[in-house]
Amino acid sequence: MTAFTTDSIAATRAELAGQVIRTPVLPLCGSKIAAFIPPGAELFLKMELFQQTGSFKARGAALGVGWLADEQRRRGVTTFSGGNHALAIAWAAQMAGVHAKVVMTEAADPFRIEGCRALGAEIVSVPDMMAAVPVLNALAEEEGRQILHPFNDVNMAYGAASCGAEMVEDCPPLDLVVLPVGGGGLISGMAAAIKHLSPKTTIIGVEPEGADSLGRSFRSGRAEALDRVATIADSLGAPMAMPESMALARRHVDELITIPDRLMADTMLLMRHTLNLIAEPACTASLAATLGPLRDRVAGRRVGVLACGSNISVERYADYTESARLPSPPEA
Repeated sequence: MTAFTTDSIAATRAELAGQVIRTPVLPLCGSKIAAFIPPGAELFLKMELFQQTGSFKARGAALGVGWLADEQRRRGVTTFSGGNHALAIAWAAQMAGVHAKVVMTEAADPFRIEGCRALGAEIVSVPDMMAAVPVLNALAEEEGRQILHPFNDVNMAYGAASCGAEMVEDCPPLDLVVLPVGGGGLISGMAAAIKHLSPKTTIIGVEPEGADSLGRSFRSGRAEALDRVATIADSLGAPMAMPESMALARRHVDELITIPDRLMADTMLLMRHTLNLIAEPACTASLAATLGPLRDRVAGRRVGVLACGSNISVERYADYTESARLPSPPEA
C-alpha cells in the first residue's frame, strides 16, 4: 500500500466528489440513547449506512472501477463478497457501463443477491466464503476479468481513508475511534487517514469472535486464514487476512478486540429502539464494543464510532434478533 499523505487523501476525495455521499455524523446525545452512554463520554456516530448502496464499500468500489484501463473495462470485473462489497461493485460498474460478475455464498441474504441483480451484476453462487477465492481466480484467468478485491486493494484503502478524513473533520478532536473489522480494508484505510490527520487519536478495531483473521494475524505477525467463519456478521466474515492490508493496519491500529454475536444481536435491538436505525450485525460492532467491553475505557473521552452499513432483509433481521434482548441502561 502506498503512503497516505495530505495531498493523496485530498486527491482521492476530489475524485469521489459527486459520486459518493459525505455521510453525516450523529452526536449520540438524544434522550433515548443517553442513559446507555458511559459516564462523561461524548460519542459521535459516522452514518455510513446512508452511503451509496448502503455501506462504506461504495467509496473504494467507485475508485476501483474508475481506475480501470480501457481493456479492463471491456473485459469486466469480478469480486467475492458477503453482500455489501458485491452491491458496491455492481453499482459502480453499472454507473461506468462495465459488466460485473460477483461471487456470493449460498447463505447470502437474498435481499443483497437481488440487489446485485437489479444493478446488472451476474451472480456466481458458492457454498461458503472459503470456496470463493478459487472461483474468483478462475473468473479472472478464464474471462480476463479484473479482480476488485473487497479489502486488499489500494482503491479500498483510499476509499476508506476518505471516510476517515471526513470523521476527523466533522467531529470534535477525538481521543478514540472504534471501527469494525472484517478483512482489514476499512480499518487500514480509515486508520491511516485518522492517524495522519490526528496522530494522538487511539484506534481500536472490533472483530466477531467467529471471524478474527486480522487479530490472529496481528498476534502471529503473518497473514492468517481461518478454518471456518462462524458469525452472523457476514459483512465482517472475511476468511483470511491479506499481507498488504494487514501491514497497513498494523502501522496505524493500536488494538484489536473481539465481541460475540450475541452482543451484536442485542445492539441491533438497541439501535432500533434508541436511534430508530435498522442495523445489520456488522453495523453494530463499533457501538456494541463501545457500550460493552470498552465501556470503562471510553468514560470521560470523545469517541468516534462507525455505522459501516446496513443491507439486511426483514426476514434476516427478525431471525438474528429473535433471541436477542434489549439491553437495560447500566446503573449510574
